[in-house]
Amino acid sequence: MKKTLVPFVYGRIVTGYEFVNRESEVERLRLNLTSGQNTILISPRRWGKSSLVHRVIEKIVGENDQIKVSQLDLFNIRTERDFYESFAREVLRSTSTKWEDWIENGKKFIKSITPRFSIGIDPAHDFSVSFDSPPAKKSAEEILMLPERIAQSKKIRIIVCIDEFQNLSHYKHPLEFQKQLRASWQTQSRVCYCLFGSKRHMIADLFENKSMPFYKFGDLIFLDRIRESHWIEYIKSSFKKTGKTIQTEAAQAIAQAVKNHPYFVQQLAQKTWILTSTEATPNTVSVALETMLHENSILYLREIENLSNTQVNLLKALCDGVQQLSASDTLQRYNLGTSANVLRIKSALEQREIIDFLGPEPEFVDPVFELWLKRIYFHDYPRNH
Repeated sequence: MKKTLVPFVYGRIVTGYEFVNRESEVERLRLNLTSGQNTILISPRRWGKSSLVHRVIEKIVGENDQIKVSQLDLFNIRTERDFYESFAREVLRSTSTKWEDWIENGKKFIKSITPRFSIGIDPAHDFSVSFDSPPAKKSAEEILMLPERIAQSKKIRIIVCIDEFQNLSHYKHPLEFQKQLRASWQTQSRVCYCLFGSKRHMIADLFENKSMPFYKFGDLIFLDRIRESHWIEYIKSSFKKTGKTIQTEAAQAIAQAVKNHPYFVQQLAQKTWILTSTEATPNTVSVALETMLHENSILYLREIENLSNTQVNLLKALCDGVQQLSASDTLQRYNLGTSANVLRIKSALEQREIIDFLGPEPEFVDPVFELWLKRIYFHDYPRNH
């Protein structure tokens, strides 16, 4: 008997049918990258930036074999030297299917420092570039210009996608390094860059702050929430294709419970699907949501334990729906200290990615954490309601 696969996924790049809407963002990003427009994606974490980029790159590569794509993730790239080595490796690897070309182009276009190449049994997955010493200014410039030089030589165009770009801020000399990148990249005519990362406030500061080297480097695309109507349609059709059904009110309850957050909509929909034998109702969603809250309790308790009393107090105020956090009665009721202290608390919580500012007022990055605080930690209302 054929096994039915769970139709909802989270925690990885989604493709095909699993990719929900974002049609306008897909088209805008596609037009930007195919026309050579540098682009920066900004949104809170787990809103689907990587899936969006993957979707667009698939379309571009499928439509034009003269456009090559280099993809680099800075998550574990901690130093400038690591960056140069990884950047060179991904550019070389993406511009040819032959490892002999990788080595030839590396030697041809990087001359002021000798690159070392390592190739394993499976070159596609076991190829590395290293340098005996950190690249000096001239050799660094050659590495950064590598995609442009290869593109000119092959008469192709290259798109360089870099995830977790905000990690550059943790390098030893971040501003100098960013200035060097900007100086090289802004001169390239056959290469464009798509830059994004999981820490929205840090990415925004890199590209919106006038004092930063990457200010006005490209088109800023702010991802918005996927509309509730799209989620309802997707959830209902996903249930249907596996031989199950879900009431419209239940599908709506899933989207509303987690504020249309892509990651958590998929997670809650999956748990609801698992609990469903034939038809899911709003009660099924309630049970699934309670399961999520209790499964995350240990994680959330650890989060709370690492916060100060005043930080927890501010979260309590947010859960209570307080908007005027610096009002005198709020400061006294929630023991927040002074209005200046409230600013410091909000900044600290933003740095910890607990709250974000998508508008004038702060909101929780993790909507399930917010529900957990309300229903379990702060005991605002009964768990079963």
